[in-house]
Order: sequence, then structure tokens, then C-alpha cells
Amino acid sequence: MTCPVASTAREVRVGVLTISDRAAQGIYADESGTLLRQQVAERLGWTVAQYRVVPDEPEAIQETLRAWCDEEGLDLILTTGGTGLSPRDLTPEATRPLLEREAPGIAEALRFYGLQRTPFSMLSRGVAGLRGRTLIINLPGSPGAVQDAMDVLAPVLPHALALARGETGPEAAHTLRA
Repeated sequence: MTCPVASTAREVRVGVLTISDRAAQGIYADESGTLLRQQVAERLGWTVAQYRVVPDEPEAIQETLRAWCDEEGLDLILTTGGTGLSPRDLTPEATRPLLEREAPGIAEALRFYGLQRTPFSMLSRGVAGLRGRTLIINLPGSPGAVQDAMDVLAPVLPHALALARGETGPEAAHTLRA
């Protein structure tokens, strides 16, 4: 499935943040982050301006999110990993305090879509929302869940980012109908 690229001359800059103790230690390859970077470039035609792998440590997560929002001014940050129920899965707890406005419909849609594929989707606790004009979305850590998430997100991200930038003209118009 392809989606319309944001109809603005302004380049969309994206950050991909993988949260995983094992990937940060080099125990295994970051398949989910690699897939996200590929999907952002191929499906959306956007630039992945920042990519990082950090351990499941709230301070490392928050430090990266703050820098990418406040200093880098990224438009979108997609995190992958740390959204489950294990004791080290703290991505939502690290993300939520940084958000100025939550976008619960995004996280709900991701869980709903995933639930139609696997009952394990209900165990994901990811959140989404805005810090300034940067949209942050937590995704699960498996490549399959990342692929499902991009199926849901790709059609709406151009519109969401246009709205976050305050665009209200034709560039922010809804282009998809049910």
C-alpha cells in the first residue's frame, strides 16, 4: 500500500529510535529499526534524519526524544521496542511525561489493527502525541508489528504532520475517505 506524500515543499524529517537492551549491546541486529527506516523512505519518501539504538533506560529514551524534538526539530519520531509488559519495557513511561498533547487514537488504531492479526497486540502499551510540533509514536519491537503499524500509519501521517505544523489549507485536507 502506498500513500500520498505530504503535499508541501518542506522536507519531512524523521527520527527512528530503537529501544532494546540486546540490540544496544550488539547481541542481535536491529531488524525493527531497519525496517522502519526502509518503510519511511520507500513508502513515504521522507528522510530519516536521526537513528539511534538505546537500552531500555528511561533516561536514555527521554534524552534522545528531547534532543530530537527540542534541538533537532524533527517532524516525526517513531520508536520501536519497550512497549510490552516485561519489567524493562518502559518506553511509554519515558515518553508520556514529554508529551504536551496525547493522540490516543493513534495508539488505539495500532492496537486494533494488530489485534485482528494476533491476540498479543493487546499487550502493547505504546502511546502517541505531540511535543511542540513533533509527533512521537511508540511502536512494538517486532518486525511484524512494525510492518502492521506502518500499514496503519502511512496513509494518515502526511495529514497528521500537516496539522501539527498548523497547516489548515489544501495541504492539510483529508485525502482518504472510508
